[in-house]
Amino acid sequence: QVQLVESGGGLVQAGGSLRLSCAASGRTFSSYAMGWFRQAPGKEREFVAAISWSGGNTYYADSVKGRFTISRDNAKNTVYLQMNSLKPEDTAVYYCAAALVVVVTSNPYEYDYWGQGTQVTVSS
Repeated sequence: QVQLVESGGGLVQAGGSLRLSCAASGRTFSSYAMGWFRQAPGKEREFVAAISWSGGNTYYADSVKGRFTISRDNAKNTVYLQMNSLKPEDTAVYYCAAALVVVVTSNPYEYDYWGQGTQVTVSS
């Protein structure tokens, strides 16, 4: 069992930066690939970024490539999402998720555990 708690969301102006954190409970955190997803009002949940259990492989949605960076610290049971050059269209609730897979994936159905989400609002 893995419990996930996101933090770091907030209100920021366009062009600004935020860093989201996702703290995981459980001793098996390092066994899981981790992902970030987001959901804007009236839209479906969409993939943002993922990182392998070791941190050696990462995968990004085209919409955030070059602006967002996913990383993890297995010693702290935490995964991060550094978001730079934020745009109003990045406004959404951001969720972290854990998947017991070898290859990083953008498929939300392959993720076993989800956090409650943190709101990110980017003003124009």
